[in-house]
Order: sequence, then C-alpha cells, then structure tokens
Amino acid sequence: MKTPPLSRIESPRHARILAAWLLVGCVLVASTLILGGVTRLTGSGLSMVDWEPVSGAVPPFTAEAWEREFAAYQASPEYRLVNRGMSLGEFKRIFRFEYAHRLLGRVLGLVFIVPFAVLLWKRIIPRSLVPRLLIIFALGGAQGLLGWWMVQSGLVDVPRVSPYRLTAHLALAVLVYALSLWTALALLRPEDGAAASDPGSGGRPGRWSAVVLGLAALTMLSGGFVAGLDAGLVHNTFPRMGSDWIPPDLFAASPWWLNLFENRTTVQFDHRVLAMLLLVGVTALWRACARRAGGAALKWAHAGFAAVWVQAVLGVATLLLFVPIPLAVLHQANALVLFTALLGLTFELRRA
Repeated sequence: MKTPPLSRIESPRHARILAAWLLVGCVLVASTLILGGVTRLTGSGLSMVDWEPVSGAVPPFTAEAWEREFAAYQASPEYRLVNRGMSLGEFKRIFRFEYAHRLLGRVLGLVFIVPFAVLLWKRIIPRSLVPRLLIIFALGGAQGLLGWWMVQSGLVDVPRVSPYRLTAHLALAVLVYALSLWTALALLRPEDGAAASDPGSGGRPGRWSAVVLGLAALTMLSGGFVAGLDAGLVHNTFPRMGSDWIPPDLFAASPWWLNLFENRTTVQFDHRVLAMLLLVGVTALWRACARRAGGAALKWAHAGFAAVWVQAVLGVATLLLFVPIPLAVLHQANALVLFTALLGLTFELRRA
C-alpha cells in the first residue's frame, strides 16, 4: 500500500491533527464491526425492515411508534417463521441492537465529512491527501448501501441474510479500517532518514509481513462465512471434527467449489486451517522480527504474537462451548486487534 506524499503538510501539528481525526474514525469503524457482530449473534439484524437514512436516525419514543415498528416486523419472514409470538418487550431488545448499529454508522459518516470540510477549508489537509480521503469516504458510503442490500436478502422468503453479502459487508469495513489506519500511521511516522537507519528494519521480515497480513484478512473473511452459515454450531470438537480429522462430508455439495462457501462443514474446516496457518505464520514472523527488527516494528511484532495466541484460545473455546455470545464477540474483537498489530508491523517494516 503506497503512502501518499505528505510533504506539503505545513507543520507536525497539522499531521497530528489529521492522524487523530483518522484514528477516531478507526475506533468508530472497529466499534461498528464489533456491534455488528453482537447484532448478528443476538438475532437482531432483521428487526428493522425499512431503510430510512434520514428519518430512521430518530428512534421510536411513543407507544404508537413502537407499535408501528412492531407491526412492520410482524409482517416479515423472520417473525412468521422464527419469532412468532414474540412480545413487544422482546422485540424492543433486538430492535435496539440493530438501531444502535445503524446509528453508529451514521455517526461515523458525520465524524468523517464534517471535520473533512473544516480541515480542507483551513488548508490543513494537503492536496496530495484529498483523493485518498475521498476514496475512504466513498467506501464508507458504499458500506451503508451494502449493509442494507445484505439485510434485504433476509426479508424475502428465508429469514437469514446471505453469507456472501455479509462477508462482502465485513470485507468493505475492514478495507475502510485498513486504509484509515495506514494513512494515520503515515502521518504520524513519515519516511525519513531515522527510519532507514533503524537497525534490522526491512529485510526478510519486511518481505513476509504483508503475506501474513493478507492471511489474517483472509481468515477474517472466512470467519464471515462461518458467521453467515452458523458454521460454528457444527462439529464442536477440537482438534478433530467429530471423530474425524477430515470430515467425510467435506465435499458433499456439487459442484465442488460450492462447498467452500455454502457447506457448513467445509466452511468451518477452511476457517480452522486458515487460523492454524495464521498462528504459525505470525509466530514465525515474530521470531524473525525478534532477531532482525527493532524499535516500533518489534513492539508491533510482540503485540501480534500475543494477539494471535489469544485469538487461538478464544476460537477453540468459542467452538467447544457452542458459540456463547460473550466469547464470540471477544473472538471477533481480538481478530481486529491482531489485524491492527500486523498492519502496524507491515507499515514499520516497509517504512524503512
């Protein structure tokens, strides 16, 4: 990922202001991702059956407004096929999770566009950075549209969102997060002679860190299919899947490639394999950095090493305990912590 030229920033103070703004955006994106996981795990994602970008920002306050929302939900496939007989109080609980998720997305948009306009007007944003910021904003807007397109897939006949759309929604959020974080790091730590003279920077760890970062992203997207298919609720044993190392129904669907995306056994198997490869990859990268890197790169390597082992423990515990919500949320949140550490490490190693 090439860093935009930032030489026209007039002062380090301006760079810190821009970086702080982008980091606040990263925190909000991360919060939206985690809250989205809670929404899915609590079965709340289909509780709001309309998409109203402006008026939908105001929640129901009166009894009449709640009755209207509940009546709209009662006409949906999820109520008829899954939650028939649900009380208004139970509906309010799931509605509030989905409402909070959508509201956070709106807040994220405002936190980006308002400071962007002000900082641009005050000439704190250099022209070289404007195209990347506009791309981030456009991707964020597309994320909202993609989220509604995902919800629509569960409002037709089968009350379940498409795992393809859910994973695409996740992928776009991770992309926005990665672009924002990388740009913030570039503002805080621009390339200079000090970076080039950092002992042990670059080299072999620098060549492999991007590969491991890509593997982490692929593992996260694999987790999107696990979530979309509830694949964590099958084969709740480890390290074997049931009594087998390789389950017999791994390629039960035809054509064979459909198993990779729609067969719950195969989707869980793939996620296990990717997770174990990631564990080995991050551990090997950490050992290489411990020998050859220093400074900020080594700190990021230590963070990634700790995060990947915590992630492995959380993943196995979540599986063995049949996906309890608190553990599943922690597993998803720590995946982002691990991704952040690997992105920071990749940035530092490439910076030299």
